[in-house]
Amino acid sequence: MKNIGININTEKDSKGAILDAIKRNIKSTIADSNITIFENTLGLNKKSVEKLDFIISLGGDGTLLGTAREISKYSVPIMGVNIGNLGFLTEVESSDFCYAIKSISQGNYKIEERIMLECTIESGDTSKKYICLNDVVLSKGALSRMAKYEIFIDDKFYSSFTADGVIVSTPTGSTAYSLSAGGPIMYPDLKLMSITPICPHSLGIRTMVIDGKSMVNINLKKKYESIFLTVDGQQSQELKEDDKVTVSMSGDVCKLIKLDNYDYFDILRRKITSRTKECEGGK
Repeated sequence: MKNIGININTEKDSKGAILDAIKRNIKSTIADSNITIFENTLGLNKKSVEKLDFIISLGGDGTLLGTAREISKYSVPIMGVNIGNLGFLTEVESSDFCYAIKSISQGNYKIEERIMLECTIESGDTSKKYICLNDVVLSKGALSRMAKYEIFIDDKFYSSFTADGVIVSTPTGSTAYSLSAGGPIMYPDLKLMSITPICPHSLGIRTMVIDGKSMVNINLKKKYESIFLTVDGQQSQELKEDDKVTVSMSGDVCKLIKLDNYDYFDILRRKITSRTKECEGGK
């Protein structure tokens, strides 16, 4: 594990002090390491990336999501190092990096595979494809007007409903927007998808959890304002009425490095389910 990439979110380390410290720690632990620096995911889609043993995502959860989308096709493992706010997806805080890189050098880690989603938008004679780790979201624009969605699962009609939007989520993304919309928490290495309506007009519409091998077709039947499709909260496209959206499990997976002392439930409690600062007025 000596060919190491670092994808740095420069907005969170504008002076480069954290990056310099990370590089020094790597060199002091793995003397013959070769370090390649990427800034804000630029260059991560180059084929030379597949020669890396692993890549460090240095930022927050958003940085890790962007890193995963770019390198998943190369099967390069990612270790998330948090210098952001929540840092739920990242493996360690930057203050614990010395311990983390030492553990990796000694082989005290495992690779956890997370499913990713592939989303195709068919609009007339054109189509566009996206890949994501967290979720695919269809949602309305600025006005308080709902849209009508028609959903098929494996070519069988599931439901049509009027709502602010729809979220199709992976287990990794189940603790993100889907959770805020009332969706369930799914253990992250399961091969499942959830379909969660956003503020549906009917009380009878709730989240559906399906096999990850299923194919979800979402037809936009009626809209009264702009509707956007967003993947991982980072890439978006405006939809037209009668556009067809297909979501399925991608053939690529996200490989995350997890240290031997990794405890998902501890992180879930501390950063999601028992987080009370906001309720108490904390900053």
